Amino acid sequence: MSDTRSRQQAYWRETRILTAVLFLLWGAASFLPGWFADELNEVVFFGWPLGFYMVGQGSLIVFLLIVAVYDFSMTRIERRYGLHHEE
Repeated sequence: MSDTRSRQQAYWRETRILTAVLFLLWGAASFLPGWFADELNEVVFFGWPLGFYMVGQGSLIVFLLIVAVYDFSMTRIERRYGLHHEE
């Protein structure tokens, strides 16, 4: 197998793993607060029940963090494999 082919496979393997992990985190941030709202509401966070906070603002913060982590990680992966182009 050529070196280029093995580098491509390694690049796509890392990309798929990153995407899968962040997708699972997105799913957890989307659905778990709703499923466990009663249990989460027993905890108070900044004066609000945690379940209410997670549905109202916490999940949105998690989504923004997912986008930031994806951007940072993909830039790092692309640099590692010589695919990053500065704009």
